[in-house]
Amino acid sequence: MNKNTIIGLVLIFALMIGYTWWASPTQEELARQQYTRDSTFAAQAVEQQQLEMQAQQQTQPDTLPAETTTSVSEPENATAAVNRYGAFAGSTVGSEQDFLIETDLLRLTISSKGGRISQVELKDYVTFDGKPLLLFVPDSSMFDIGFYADNRIINTSQFYFKPQWTDSRFNGKDHLQISDNDSLSFAMRLYVGVSDSVEQTDKYIEFVYALRNDRYMVDFDVKFVNMEGVLPINTKDLNINWNARLLRQEKSLSSEKMNTTVHYRHSDGEVDYLSERKDDAKRIQTRVKWVSFKQQFFASTLIAVEYFSHTEIEKIAEPEKELRYLENMSANLSVPYNPAMDKQVGMHFYFGPLKYNILRKYKLDLERQIPLGWSFFLMQWINRFAVIPVFNLLEGFNLNYGIIILILTVLLKIVLFPIAYKTYMSSAKMRVLKPEIDEINAKFPKKEDAMKKQQAVMTLYKKAGANPMSGCIPMLLQFPILLAMFRFFPASIELRQESFLWANDLSSYDSILDLPFNIPFYGDHVSLFTLLMTISTIIYTKINNEMMSTGNQMPGMKMMMYVMPLMFLGFFNSYSSGLSYYYLLANLLTFAQMFLFRSFVNEDKLHAQIQENKKKPVKKSNFQKRLEEMAKNQGKR
Repeated sequence: MNKNTIIGLVLIFALMIGYTWWASPTQEELARQQYTRDSTFAAQAVEQQQLEMQAQQQTQPDTLPAETTTSVSEPENATAAVNRYGAFAGSTVGSEQDFLIETDLLRLTISSKGGRISQVELKDYVTFDGKPLLLFVPDSSMFDIGFYADNRIINTSQFYFKPQWTDSRFNGKDHLQISDNDSLSFAMRLYVGVSDSVEQTDKYIEFVYALRNDRYMVDFDVKFVNMEGVLPINTKDLNINWNARLLRQEKSLSSEKMNTTVHYRHSDGEVDYLSERKDDAKRIQTRVKWVSFKQQFFASTLIAVEYFSHTEIEKIAEPEKELRYLENMSANLSVPYNPAMDKQVGMHFYFGPLKYNILRKYKLDLERQIPLGWSFFLMQWINRFAVIPVFNLLEGFNLNYGIIILILTVLLKIVLFPIAYKTYMSSAKMRVLKPEIDEINAKFPKKEDAMKKQQAVMTLYKKAGANPMSGCIPMLLQFPILLAMFRFFPASIELRQESFLWANDLSSYDSILDLPFNIPFYGDHVSLFTLLMTISTIIYTKINNEMMSTGNQMPGMKMMMYVMPLMFLGFFNSYSSGLSYYYLLANLLTFAQMFLFRSFVNEDKLHAQIQENKKKPVKKSNFQKRLEEMAKNQGKR
């Protein structure tokens, strides 16, 4: 590793540290964010209290004895409901009931209040502490469709829907379960009517949910049946409000928060997202295909069959002391709808893991939520077309994931072997030329002779067939692979809760000692894989300096080379243990390569070969000839 490479790495990490400092919110911003959260929660609490009081008033006559059901307040409540909700007044009365739809992959709870999916459980996964993995729960989520009817704003979340069993196998059941290659469809209906016998009418809005047992995708159709005269003919769109307070799933709360945000895809295929490090919001006037509440390894995504015409999204972070929830997500979406032509609006929900092979099959660019380095084409190509296929191939042998990482590292080292050999040979040539370079330095000791010294050194390199840049270029070629691995391992759901040696979750940090205090820039635990990686990096640096040093390092550069691994120690301590384990293996295999090269490369023979090369005439390139000619012409003037 020469000084140019070291300088580049130092600059990169300096930029990373500077960006982290710059992106951190100020105390004023934190206070403003807290104020916004408090105001939002207060407004929601007031609204919820008002709705509960109204519901209690409306349902109170049903709980009175038979002889008191004709109290004077009943007509007043009915009149108020009609005035406020118009044709849908009858659906404001009812009782909340849950219907459970279960496949081999999902367990969905559908509530009669609002007809919405109120809770989602992924059956193949559990949280870091072994509990069922819930993407969101009823009391921290909301889904509502708003529209105009009878010159009133109607929101579906305010009404009681009635179940409709479209599959006769489940008639009257509140628990619908399928398996194997089966599928099912279930509907919730919001009837038009001003009395509690609205189920007798033939006018209604229907939410139809269709599932297949082997898919995480849920078809969601909104049907309008005989709604002529109820919805205005000039209706242009429906308004969807979707909110969720996302639950914590992973051991490292800080890492999970850093990977939680709102992703969305434009209709032209471009995928974008809100800031992961701070509160953010965006209003999008162009067409959007889908919006996703994305966590570290899972996502809740709403997909339009056509498109959303107007989109507003927002994320607000939870307080630092909050340990159960991650972020507050909200999306306000407009779906084009023409009552004269459209009888239904089609959408889909995706509730499932962020697994590349699963998401790729839907051909909706959902896999772009997985941070594989999409902004750098080499990084994403390496991950998509090399690392992931090999990783999936090795998975097929049912090996422990620690062994899979070991094999993957060995394969990568084999692929990079020619580059590593070229790097070593370049350093070896520079090392055997060191005595002659020292002679040139002694010949031109003055600063005003710096140009002559440089020309003499370059002439020596040219005659010897050595190129000082030949060691840097192979390192640059390896750098995209290094970055690709940095992206792949923390984003790989395959490593989630997979144990190896002392690590019980390769996707999170491995802790061999929990500290009773927090160390700044380090954390409150000791990660052994990170510690071993740091030690091996320091040893590698020392060996590399001894074996490949040419004595031309800049002052203080050697010290910086030892400080950098200590910086990594703090950064990787709370990161994926699978990544630290990979870097540890890479260092160990590099040690083996270095000693292998050293044992097979005879530097005396190499020096003799260089001396023979110096005797051969050096063919000048056309570019060099032009430079010399220009210099002669300038000398004649």
